[in-house]
Amino acid sequence: MNKKIIKSLVFVSALTLVLTGCGKKAELKGGNKTAVKIGSTEISATDYYNQIKKANISKLIDMVDHQILDKKYKTDEKEKKEINTQIKQIKSTYQDDETYLNVIKQYFGVNSEDELKSMLSLEYKRKLAVEDYVKDSIKDDEIKKYYNDKITGEMKASHILIKVKSKENATDEEKKKADSEAKKKAEDIIKKLNKGEKFEKLAKKYSEDDTTKNDGGDLGYFSNDDMVEEFTNAAKKLEKNKYTKEPVKTEYGYHIILKTDQKKKPSLKSVKKEIKEKLTEEKLTDSTIHYTALMEIREKNHITWNDSELKKEYKKYMEQIIDNIKKQNESTTK
Repeated sequence: MNKKIIKSLVFVSALTLVLTGCGKKAELKGGNKTAVKIGSTEISATDYYNQIKKANISKLIDMVDHQILDKKYKTDEKEKKEINTQIKQIKSTYQDDETYLNVIKQYFGVNSEDELKSMLSLEYKRKLAVEDYVKDSIKDDEIKKYYNDKITGEMKASHILIKVKSKENATDEEKKKADSEAKKKAEDIIKKLNKGEKFEKLAKKYSEDDTTKNDGGDLGYFSNDDMVEEFTNAAKKLEKNKYTKEPVKTEYGYHIILKTDQKKKPSLKSVKKEIKEKLTEEKLTDSTIHYTALMEIREKNHITWNDSELKKEYKKYMEQIIDNIKKQNESTTK
């Protein structure tokens, strides 16, 4: 699954498995035959299988996913191009073929470029499968809620930007002072607007957005996603030809926003596809979704486990990956 934990171990898939007993345990046909003999000590094929089936669960998962995804997602020119680009990038880092082969063996667990291509192909198809799974899982209620809460007609606005000017190595106190000064300057401009001074004239005089100040701060028409969230939310609340009575802070500084036009909200039908794509993107930001989705995809393809231990190891393996990701996320947010 994870490229750095894929192990290049031999799997005995070519050997026939049979069911024995009530506990669902797969055993090798003829598994009592000796696979290796060391002096008078013998290691049977079954002994070998029982050892590697736990250590090599990631390889088994790869085999399962190949069977599922290679049928649904046929390799096309787009996939080939992406894989070749990735391989070219890896190769460009190393001076000779020997180093390159040693690196892909160490980090990707493959013994040849063909094996690397197969692995990258599987990851490519997994990505497609997860995206399709997430997209298909989005309900109409989610789409409607997004439409009601976030979709508006295009807005047109002008702004006056006052930047927060502090050096990179400034102390917290210096940064706080710079922020306070920028906010005060923006508040003073709003006072001028309240007294009847023209927005366009004030933008040309005071705005620190060099791309719009000479046009009186005119930003033209924009959609929700074209601007940072704080700016969009403030503009949405304004009536046409009204300006913000308090400065709006964003990562760029403090803004005074004047809404100059508001187009009609588009129909749900016309933006449904766009909303679905947006919701898909949002859900894919969940770092565990790749693994949980693939687990669901495997379940839907009616996997039958003829070895209870393998099933147990598979679930344990997947739960461990997801748990590790959650722990990493928790540590980064602290």
